[in-house]
Amino acid sequence: MPSKYLLIASSEPYTGKSATILGIAHQLQNKGIKLGYAKPIGTCFNPLDTVRDEQDLQFISQILNLPESQIKSPLLLLDEKTIVEYIDTKINYQEQLVEYCTSIDADLVLLEGAGNLIQGNLFHLSAPEISEKIDASVLLVVKYEPLLIIDQILSAKQVLGDRLIGILINSIPHQQLDILENTIKPFFKSQNIEVLGMLPTDRLLQSVSVRELVSQLKAKVLCRNDRLDLMVESLTVGAMNVNSALEYFRQRQNMAVITGSDRTDLQLAALESSTNCLILTGHTPPQQLILARAEDLEIPILTVDFDTLTTVEIVDRAFGTVRLHETIKVECVQNLIEEHFNIDLLLQKLNN
Repeated sequence: MPSKYLLIASSEPYTGKSATILGIAHQLQNKGIKLGYAKPIGTCFNPLDTVRDEQDLQFISQILNLPESQIKSPLLLLDEKTIVEYIDTKINYQEQLVEYCTSIDADLVLLEGAGNLIQGNLFHLSAPEISEKIDASVLLVVKYEPLLIIDQILSAKQVLGDRLIGILINSIPHQQLDILENTIKPFFKSQNIEVLGMLPTDRLLQSVSVRELVSQLKAKVLCRNDRLDLMVESLTVGAMNVNSALEYFRQRQNMAVITGSDRTDLQLAALESSTNCLILTGHTPPQQLILARAEDLEIPILTVDFDTLTTVEIVDRAFGTVRLHETIKVECVQNLIEEHFNIDLLLQKLNN
């Protein structure tokens, strides 16, 4: 049986659990620790998208170079079929969890939690129940929200008790780092809650690849299919006159610009600024001069069947929920963890 389990949990989805795992795992492997990885509960709710958890698993195992004996696919998928089956049969998932975890050949197993602390409650596999059943320590990953994080963390402490060995606060605006360091962190220390890491906001980690946008938008790529790994940091809608657009475009970096397929003036203006992707709505094919210019500048042009508002909503959602599937982002998060996370204190807490 492995000597230790560490559950990386969160109070809400998309706080950066996978990124945290990749970051701390890199540090732990550098210290010679034999790691395992598992995600007991798969949480892809879109029935057409059940491969996502497997893709995450493959990506993490590749990055960390883990053999099959050190990784595990989800024990269950949190979907309607699993819920109905459980209500009918009352499968003992807690016993299965023990077998699932003990079969991983590692000294320290990193377990990725579900979307929040209570998901899996029906199966007795919520974060508190998992940690209790397999005697796991818990690292809580919280996305910085000034009015919410204190209550979130105090609530997690009430639920997890002494199993909560530390927290990592993610996506902190640079101007907030001082108040966190000098006020919030000492407050948590007084509550017996250790802040192990405080990661500043990084534009690259908030970005989304053009490839991901193609996937989310079910878009057709009109040119530069070879440049889909470009990263998009901001979204701009081209709906104004061209002079206003030029002024606005100049203030942005690495944009995706959404505009009508008939707005050749705005398309040209976007191509001449810091645009990494042009997304056209409407069913008019772009003019040849636009395609030729985009080819020269190596900027992908996508066309979508959605209207502008729907396209904006989908791209906005992609920024908030994008998964960590780009090597450049992994390097970024590993550097951030190395600089801003106390790995030695984590190990000390795990060994107490």
